[in-house]
Formats: sequence, C-alpha cells, structure tokens
Amino acid sequence: MLTAEIKDFVNGQKLGYVATVSENGRPNISPKGTIIPYDDETLAFADIRSPDTVRNIRANPHIEINIVDPLIRRGYMFQGMARIADRDAHDSLVSRYKKAGIKSEIKSTILVRVTKVSPVTSPLYDLGMTEDEIRLAWRGRLGL
Repeated sequence: MLTAEIKDFVNGQKLGYVATVSENGRPNISPKGTIIPYDDETLAFADIRSPDTVRNIRANPHIEINIVDPLIRRGYMFQGMARIADRDAHDSLVSRYKKAGIKSEIKSTILVRVTKVSPVTSPLYDLGMTEDEIRLAWRGRLGL
C-alpha cells in the first residue's frame, strides 16, 4: 500500500495534518511534523503536544492524514485506523526520531494502519499547468 514513491514523499515533507473525531463527534485537525512511514502498511507520528489527538484515538481509532507539498500542490490523503504504539514499537520510533534530530519530549507514538491512499492534487493541474509552473507560481506568491 505504501509504495517506495509514497514513502519518499512522506519522508520529504516536514508537515502533515491529522484528522480525528472527538467523543462528542467534533472534528479535530492537528498539524504534525513527525509523520513517517513505519512499514509498507503503516504510518507513525509522535505525540509531542497532542493530548486531544491521543484522547480522540483512544475513543475512536478512525483517522485521516493529509500530506501535501505546498509548492507543487500535490500529495496524499491516508485513511486508516490508529493505535497507541506498544513499548517495543514506541522505543524503536523514539530512537528513529532522536536520530533524525527531534529534541522534544515524546510522550507516546501512534501507529496508523493505512487502509486507503488517495492522491491529492490542485485543480490547477486540471487546467493543464505543470508541476514546475505551479511551483514557480507559488514561489512567486510567497516571495521565494
């Protein structure tokens, strides 16, 4: 499910958005800078400052993760089931995060068994714009 191309994309991005649902049915979207591939079917992220996300996962494990490269306006939406990682997986993930330079305290780690992957693209592609044209347009808008 998570191809090498998808894993490379996820590893190359620094920010994604995790959507959960609270016990009372309210949506919760939280930015995460620690989303990584765990294996061919699973993504992971760290609970650094995510009490609502963790509480929501415990009540309802359905989750959606959206990762989009903001300059090329392309990415992926992942749907799946989340769980708090057990001690062995947690220790392994914390080690990976520390090697990657994460200095914040990691309270827990979350594993997301991905059940569906969908591409996300800007409507600009429907108009015939290329990735390079979109990147240049957004860099210009951002003053880069």
